[in-house]
Amino acid sequence: MRFSPKEILKQYWGYDAFRGVQEEIIQSILEGHDTLGLMPTGGGKSITFQVPALCQEGMCLVITPLIALMKDQVHHLKERGIKAQAIYSGMSHQEILTTLDNCLYGNYKFLYISPERLGTELFRVKVQRMDISMITVDESHCISQWGYDFRPAYLKIAEFRRLLPNVPVLALTATATPEVVKDIQRQLLFKEERVFSMSFERKNLAYVVRKPADKIRELLHIMQHTNGSAIVYVRNRKRTKEIAELLQTAGVTAEFYHAGLNDAVKDQRQQRWRKGESRVMVATNAFGMGIDKPDVRLVLHMDLPDSIEAYFQEAGRAGRDGQKAYAVLLYHPQDRITLRRRVPDTFPSKDYIRQVYEHLQYYYQMAMGDGLGCIKAFDIDDFCHKFKHFPVPVHNALKLLTQAGYLEYTDEQDNASRLMFTLSKEELYRLHDNDKETDRLIQMVLRSYTGVFSDYAYINEDLLSIRLHMDRQEIYTRLIHLSKLHIISYIPAKKTPFIIYTRERLEMKDLHFSEEIYEKRKEKLEKQLEAILHYAENDVSCRSRMLLHYFGEDNPHNCGICDTCLAEKRKG
Repeated sequence: MRFSPKEILKQYWGYDAFRGVQEEIIQSILEGHDTLGLMPTGGGKSITFQVPALCQEGMCLVITPLIALMKDQVHHLKERGIKAQAIYSGMSHQEILTTLDNCLYGNYKFLYISPERLGTELFRVKVQRMDISMITVDESHCISQWGYDFRPAYLKIAEFRRLLPNVPVLALTATATPEVVKDIQRQLLFKEERVFSMSFERKNLAYVVRKPADKIRELLHIMQHTNGSAIVYVRNRKRTKEIAELLQTAGVTAEFYHAGLNDAVKDQRQQRWRKGESRVMVATNAFGMGIDKPDVRLVLHMDLPDSIEAYFQEAGRAGRDGQKAYAVLLYHPQDRITLRRRVPDTFPSKDYIRQVYEHLQYYYQMAMGDGLGCIKAFDIDDFCHKFKHFPVPVHNALKLLTQAGYLEYTDEQDNASRLMFTLSKEELYRLHDNDKETDRLIQMVLRSYTGVFSDYAYINEDLLSIRLHMDRQEIYTRLIHLSKLHIISYIPAKKTPFIIYTRERLEMKDLHFSEEIYEKRKEKLEKQLEAILHYAENDVSCRSRMLLHYFGEDNPHNCGICDTCLAEKRKG
């Protein structure tokens, strides 16, 4: 060991002591044990893998589904003089190759990747030549079918571990029930059970449920009577924009955020909110994971989340600096009806799932016995239009087909815009027909991207827009114009989900869905929905104790600051 954990902590973070179970987790992983750390949002998860990685020779592989977290942590590590890299969607093959070679030969300490990357042949070949000291699996609840955010790509981690059999795994999560804790360790092939847990109690966070007749009016009232940075969570993408505009009209600076925005716009809005240039971020649940903003004073839910796990994690983004903060949930009796509809939407009938599978074969004109290994772009709107389906049950049918192993349905993948000049440099410089602004755009492309005369380069219109102080739509229009003039070949960005056939096409009658995949998971969802409804409708119990009890932690005292505790005090 080059330095002790405390020396590393002092040298790079300036702290004299660890918090909570940080030191025990670090010691466990340094001793070579597979380890699971349960730490609430703001508990200092990153230190539990960054410190032991810096204590040892070799590199830490960090598996996380969050591009925002990758970029953020790589940036912070580099600021501390620590060599770190990340591989994420949108990077070209050459960029990925260069990054992997840097990790092989450049003495890097951290490589951040998504779980999807584990399955690629290039990565598997390169990683076996790397000196990997430990593997960190962040948001590890994603590997559990009993968790609220199950992602099939995480199941590749167990297979990947066999390539590096002697490398210990550190799994981290901010939310897990006792059932999920056991499942994470089983799915990650832990050699022995080893769990370290911090209390989930947040003494500075006041949980509040309000039941207004008019949620919008209540939102505006709360915003006018509270200070500081806020997150407002809503159910769908359309509502993010509507509510952000309502807040702006009321004089509250607000951004909106959802998964459908491109990465550059997301980054720009995140930065404005993080710097305090915008007070409120109105978002779907796509926002928040890995976002390190300690001074959020309010997290408000306009709609009920699907589970206590999701609510606890989202609410926990308030008050990470230890100062007083509020987690407010707005509830209306109609929400019970809306939430109960989630069950048939999420678990359409088995016959319906088989029908979606059959229609998929017609959609791709897939012959019986064909398909194995095929990767197909999937336009859900086009598919629904052709076969008279609705998007939500189709989306969930495909997820169930994924869990049953018949195919793999990826979420939207960002396929960045690509551009290549079809003229040579000499021909380009002889052109004099373009207006001044188009010439500025051409020069900026040439300055910003290399190799554009010999191959397609991934470009970012938002970045060009910022650098040129030109509207994004204008950039797009001018690039289309240059493409029509055969000066460039331009392929605009497209957000595309994919269907990957993991086995050949089968007859409908041969599709089977086990009790674990269908009935038990449906029952689990029903219990999760009832738990969040019970939380919202209960006006008697301490809200903090209710949440802690759900995660298997029995707290003997009331929090004294939630709405039910305050109501009880007023009675007394």
